[in-house]
Amino acid sequence: MNRIAVVRRLALAAIVLGLCVVVFGAYVRLTYAGLGCPDWPGCYGHVTPLGAEAAQAGTVDAPLHVGKAWREMIHRYAATTLGLIILAIAVLSIAWRRERNMPRVLPLALVALVMFQGLLGMLTVTWKVKPLVVTAHLVFGLLTVSVLWWLWLSLGRIGSGAGWRQGAGSSSTTMSLSRPASVFARRAATLGLVALVFQILLGGWTSTNYAAVACPDFPTCQQAWWPTADFKDAFVLWRGLGVNYEGGVLDLSARVAIHLVHRLGAIVATLALLFAAWATLRNRIDLGSRGAAWAVIGALGLQLCIGIFMVLRGFPLNLATAHNAGAAVLLLATLLLNRTLRKT
Repeated sequence: MNRIAVVRRLALAAIVLGLCVVVFGAYVRLTYAGLGCPDWPGCYGHVTPLGAEAAQAGTVDAPLHVGKAWREMIHRYAATTLGLIILAIAVLSIAWRRERNMPRVLPLALVALVMFQGLLGMLTVTWKVKPLVVTAHLVFGLLTVSVLWWLWLSLGRIGSGAGWRQGAGSSSTTMSLSRPASVFARRAATLGLVALVFQILLGGWTSTNYAAVACPDFPTCQQAWWPTADFKDAFVLWRGLGVNYEGGVLDLSARVAIHLVHRLGAIVATLALLFAAWATLRNRIDLGSRGAAWAVIGALGLQLCIGIFMVLRGFPLNLATAHNAGAAVLLLATLLLNRTLRKT
């Protein structure tokens, strides 16, 4: 196995684990286990919740709930393992830097990302699941998976020799099965990615402020098309320290405002992604790009169905967790579309 293939396999393992970390992190948040261990990096001063339980740890202000503690620590263990895999990728990319086409920038960027994620993980606990920090933790987790995905896709193109090829037995340069993507298609795909990123930010803010249940009906909200909403209080990013944000601190009208903006953002993102897919299918004959466009359409449809059924079914835990997973899959599909539209 060549060295490029080794790094690519490590990147794939990191992608799978990274998705598990992101989705399980959502599960931890949705089960109110974000403060299952109120200290960091241990759990009540111990390596595992078993040690904390044996020592009868916990206080009146922070009682030990073993189930919540285990969920929080499993998430930390998985995130640490992900960090070690990323570190291995970076070390190998440096050790094998003389290998032709060995990536250098992305592995180092991943190390910086995972270190920053560790800082955000610490602040999530010590600042008592402050919405701004928890949203950033979610977004940078998805960014880490996205960079890994881009690295894996790029290494695949290197390994397959994608791009322009010299015709066998001929002096003329011929193309592979595709013609270059139009500027229109590339810009449409970029627009779709930007719209999706903003929607993910809104989704994170909705989740970390526990605003999903503010609109228990669909397509209306609070049995109205435009209910009473406090937009001024809904998007205050900083509310000071020393406040326990678990369960949320906003009143209903502010949470309604957040939920409404998230629904409007879903409409904008849907239109932008459908436009990107249409632009690709209209202008490309390359099977990879067409497949990526259909992947975006499929992932988008799945995510919309999950979101709608989540509301109609009363926000069950399995669908709420799946909604986070769907966002991650849709993001990867959109990145795939952008990558296939670029030949280098």
